[in-house]
Amino acid sequence: MSNPLLKDYVFQSSVKSDRIMTVPGTINKSIILWVLLAVSAFYSWTNLGVIIPFLFPILIGAFGLAVISAFKKTLSPFLSPLYAIGEGLVLGAISLSFERWCPGMVVNAVLLTVSVLFCMLASYKANILRATPRFKRVVIFSTFAIAFVYIIDLLLNIFGAGSFPYIHNSSILGIIINFAVVLIASFNLIIDFDLIENGVNYGAPKYMEWYGAFCLMTTLVWLYIEVLRLLSRLRD
Repeated sequence: MSNPLLKDYVFQSSVKSDRIMTVPGTINKSIILWVLLAVSAFYSWTNLGVIIPFLFPILIGAFGLAVISAFKKTLSPFLSPLYAIGEGLVLGAISLSFERWCPGMVVNAVLLTVSVLFCMLASYKANILRATPRFKRVVIFSTFAIAFVYIIDLLLNIFGAGSFPYIHNSSILGIIINFAVVLIASFNLIIDFDLIENGVNYGAPKYMEWYGAFCLMTTLVWLYIEVLRLLSRLRD
C-alpha cells in the first residue's frame, strides 16, 4: 500500500541538515525510480515465462524492501531502486495478464492513472484539496483498513478458505467498493504532496528525496492496479 509511511515527524529532527531535501530533487529521484520500474516491467512483459516461477518471491521481496525503507529511511537511496525493479517485474506480469484478456486496457489504465495524478496535483496547488488533520486521519485510517482486508483476503486464498465477498466479483456493489478504493488511493496523493512540501520546508536531509519519491511511487502503483481492476469489472 502507500502513504502512512510518510509522516511529519520524519522531517522534524533534521532541520539543520546541510544537504537538504528539495522539490526538484524529489522529482528527479522519482524519474529515476519510474525509469527502473518501466524497464523491469518491459522485461517481465516480454519474458513472462522467465518471471512467472519467481513472481511470488519477487513480490515478497519487494514488500520486504518497502517495509525496511519505511523504518530505515537512511537506506532509501539504496533500497528504493531495488524496490522499483522488483515492483516493475510484478507489474509487467500483472499488466500482461489484463492486456491479454482485454487489449488496450493497460494503456487506458496508465492514462487514467496519470490523469488522476495531475488532477490531484492541480487540486492541491489550487487549494481545492488540502491535507487537513481530519483529511489525513480519514485517508490514513481508510488506507490501513483496505490493507488489512487485502492481507486477510490473500491469506484466505492461500489457505483455500475462500475470500472476502465483493472484492473479486463484478457486481454493482463490487464496482462501487473498487471505485471507493480508487478514490482513497487518489487522496493519498494529496497527503504525499503535502508531506513532501513539509519536508522541504523543514529542511529534511537529502536522502529523504528518495524516500519521498518511493512513497509517491507506491501510491501510484497501488492506484494503477486499482484502476486496472475497476476497468476489468466495468468490462464484464
